[in-house]
Amino acid sequence: MLNDLITFGLTALAGYFAIANPISATPIFIALTQGDRPDVKRKVALHAVLTAIFVVVLFSIAGKLIFELFGITMSALRIAGGILVSLVGYQMLQGHSSTVQVPKEVEGEEGAADVIEAQLSVAISPLGMPMIAGPGTIATAVGFAANPGFLYTLVSIAAFLVIGALTYLMFIQAPRIVRFLGATNLTVVTRLMGLIVATIGVGMMMTGITDTVREFIVTLPPH
Repeated sequence: MLNDLITFGLTALAGYFAIANPISATPIFIALTQGDRPDVKRKVALHAVLTAIFVVVLFSIAGKLIFELFGITMSALRIAGGILVSLVGYQMLQGHSSTVQVPKEVEGEEGAADVIEAQLSVAISPLGMPMIAGPGTIATAVGFAANPGFLYTLVSIAAFLVIGALTYLMFIQAPRIVRFLGATNLTVVTRLMGLIVATIGVGMMMTGITDTVREFIVTLPPH
């Protein structure tokens, strides 16, 4: 039993790492938080990881119930996630990072709080979901949770917690990467990552559309 759990845990760890891919998410984090204050960047990193963890835990425990309750299919989730990711990629291609930047001096505590709250929104979408906890990660979580016994679900969640901690560490090390690249190279990286992110989004949409077409063909009555 213990050996099976260890093997399952290692499999879940490798699966989540490959799909969530904190390495590829870090340049996107850099681009989306470019120009933000260091404390805001740390908050964005923490909120993004916590959002992804919440999504994975939720779908690990009640994924099938949620899909059945709202009539959601994985193909529809991929299409919606693909649209969101594509829009973010397009904004990055235009040279934009986060929607709102925190200036060095903001008049009034309420104004500063509103601006920071607007910046933290990128932590929920697109960073937390669908970049870290995207359709692939959700499908993986639901698949791992399908194993008999709640203990396997807990091991799956623990594996994603490790990936979340690794992602957070990579995000907070982003300033060193920024200093290494420099302003000009960072702009190039931002636009390059925008192209990659947009391509990922289009790929997610195409996969969702293809799956939807296949599901439709299967439901057709035989001639």
